[in-house]
Amino acid sequence: MDFYRGRRVLITGHTGFKGTWLAKILINSGTKVIGFSRGSKKELSLFELSGIKDKIVHIEGDIRDLELLKQVFESWNPEIVFHLAAQPIVGESYKNPVNTFETNVMGTVNIMECVRLYPCVKSVLNVTTDKVYLNNEWMWGYRENEPLDGYEPYSNSKSCSELVTHCYKNSFFADGRVTVSTARAGNVIGGGDFSKNRIIPDCVKAAKNGEAIEVRNPNSIRPYQHVIEALMIYLKIAEKQYGNKEYEGCYNVGPDECVTTGELVNIFCKCWGEGISWTTADTNNIGHEAECLKLDCSKIKSIFGWKQCWNVEECIKRICEFSKIMFAGGDISAEMDKEIADFMEDERRKVKYERRMWFE
Repeated sequence: MDFYRGRRVLITGHTGFKGTWLAKILINSGTKVIGFSRGSKKELSLFELSGIKDKIVHIEGDIRDLELLKQVFESWNPEIVFHLAAQPIVGESYKNPVNTFETNVMGTVNIMECVRLYPCVKSVLNVTTDKVYLNNEWMWGYRENEPLDGYEPYSNSKSCSELVTHCYKNSFFADGRVTVSTARAGNVIGGGDFSKNRIIPDCVKAAKNGEAIEVRNPNSIRPYQHVIEALMIYLKIAEKQYGNKEYEGCYNVGPDECVTTGELVNIFCKCWGEGISWTTADTNNIGHEAECLKLDCSKIKSIFGWKQCWNVEECIKRICEFSKIMFAGGDISAEMDKEIADFMEDERRKVKYERRMWFE
């Protein structure tokens, strides 16, 4: 993380779940963080609980407002941009597809246009989703060269966001002035996610209320991974491609092994304790959801030497600990710091162990 010390980094969507964790990691690394977001309208917000608002440049605005974005780039001259701002909920995209496409497609256009206009930017990462691929419901992982064709409005808008990014990169950044990549992340989980219609927030809410967890599709297969795991790869991509065009591209970001949603919830119930259980929910009013979604992450493993640090059991253990501390009124900022430090230490230990085994 020494690379980020003192650098100016813009995060769009910094008040969201992933954005807040990313801002926290960068703050701890001595980075000048500029956050741009519509703000959080949730009753519970990790951004507010984390207490980072006063430690960054916090700007509230709509990603669809190009003129306001230009002012942000003009005023703060970011060197690195992490584009996370999005309408991220599949169910919401069915209710309001126009807003979803406006936010996810034109929001990306606006970010890339500002990158084109302001030469201060050297490295850009657009975070999309594993759902950008044409889903054939097969049992092996999608690779980065598979066709893009998300099924429903959210996934399709993210496929379009990928195409917008590639278009700008080919049309305006071929000279290497700025390097641009996209990260197609699997299902990111962790403490402090309060989103609707997501399995882990649903688990935490039900457990807190002493209710049975309702699971829409226990047989669906997903690439679940801890939020810190995904963010560390984002940071590595943006760092490595800074001034080095060889590293830019599109990257899958996911775990070594996928589990079914039912398996995930079983692990959660065991870890949480207190006799909680789950039941299958009524899915009559739910739109299309893929049954099987896996990612082939050979590319990031080969190029960056990445290896998964926390398995799904460790992820769930951390989420349960985080949530219980939160509900007890504990120090969320300190807990985030602890998890980040623990992850980095576990990574160091894993690297040392593997090096020792290699030499032996």
